[in-house]
Amino acid sequence: MFKFIRNLFLLIVILGTGFWIYRTHENVKAVMKYDDFVTQTLEKHDVSGNRELVLAIIYTETKGQRTDVMQSTESTEEEIETEEESIHQGINNLTEMLEYAHERDVDVWTGVQAYNFGKAYVDYIAENGGVNTLKLAEIYSKDVVAPSLGNMTGEAYYHVTVNSLLFNKGKLYKNGGNIFYAKEVRWNMKILQAFNW
Repeated sequence: MFKFIRNLFLLIVILGTGFWIYRTHENVKAVMKYDDFVTQTLEKHDVSGNRELVLAIIYTETKGQRTDVMQSTESTEEEIETEEESIHQGINNLTEMLEYAHERDVDVWTGVQAYNFGKAYVDYIAENGGVNTLKLAEIYSKDVVAPSLGNMTGEAYYHVTVNSLLFNKGKLYKNGGNIFYAKEVRWNMKILQAFNW
């Protein structure tokens, strides 16, 4: 009986891993179809070194599965109608966040987290040590972002990833952005490198 249970468990793990690999590879393929346009747009903005970062943001935001591939609508008052518009606006916003992070002498991941939280997050980190951390992101999410969007009670929901489970059992504040955003983008850069066959 024990041998049967062990073999069944092993089979489930193998099938689950295979499915994850297949799904991840398909998602990476969907994101990589924007590679040429991302490269061209970055060259227009003279920030070509951020290509992998932009692709990782697309992977994090939508896995390339929606028209607004970089979820750029939130950073503009205009409606995003094409993938190209989304990438153009997303790169504008990301460039602004990274340049401001550099001006305020904070780490680059603060700029990436600010893509999710907004530019004021850079100021917050500049005044609190200069380095983005999950603890600072959590406080900012709860005390600034969530209340600004109507969550005055600290209402939370669950966002299940390895990082989130290890840090705080996966808790995010409703309307509070994603405190794990910079870590997820960093991880997704590695996924894109590993699965871009």
